[in-house]
Amino acid sequence: MSRGGSHGEVGQRIDYVFKVVLIGDSAVGKSQLLARFARNEFSLDSKATIGVEFQTRSLQIDSRTVKAQIWDTAGQERYRAVTSAYYRGAVGAMLVYDITKRQSFDHVARWLEELRGHADKNIVIMLIGNKSDLGTLRVVPTEDAKEFAERENLFFMETSALEATNVENAFTSVLTEIYRIVSKKNLVANEESNATGNSSLLKGTKIVVPGQETPPPAKAACCMSS
Repeated sequence: MSRGGSHGEVGQRIDYVFKVVLIGDSAVGKSQLLARFARNEFSLDSKATIGVEFQTRSLQIDSRTVKAQIWDTAGQERYRAVTSAYYRGAVGAMLVYDITKRQSFDHVARWLEELRGHADKNIVIMLIGNKSDLGTLRVVPTEDAKEFAERENLFFMETSALEATNVENAFTSVLTEIYRIVSKKNLVANEESNATGNSSLLKGTKIVVPGQETPPPAKAACCMSS
């Protein structure tokens, strides 16, 4: 996560850049969620993701311009070699399952374990039950996911990339929580600087360096469904 004098796609000043990763089994709709959030698009003939790709979108949070860098990767095992580089520097994660595929939800715990094994321990995580438009085919009860999210201190929403339901809310909630944590950290750093007279704490282009400096943990889990 960085802050400084970079500029966005249309020349506006970028105050923060937040890297968010999409994880979960293949075919749960990760790429469709990304396309809906980044470009407001949905493709019925979406192809499987090969390797890793990312897209960006800038938005305003508390009068600051935040650039979200959303990373998407294939869910297949043969691409797992990208793991450490994929998670490096991530401050948010969207853990996606398909409400019509029980196995994709059963694998969530494994994905979460991998995420926590490679990412910063204070990463903001949103559990997403995608394809809520296929309610008649549901095999994963909303309550099961809510209970898991509460137990693991995750945010939770059910979404539909097809109908654009809760997609904006899900990404915005994660980005706003990351911003809240970073803003709080900056405030503490400024107060320490004022107390010690050390102005160097106010400077620098990096706010969080994985493994060296971490924001305070997000304490409250928030559970929502469509």
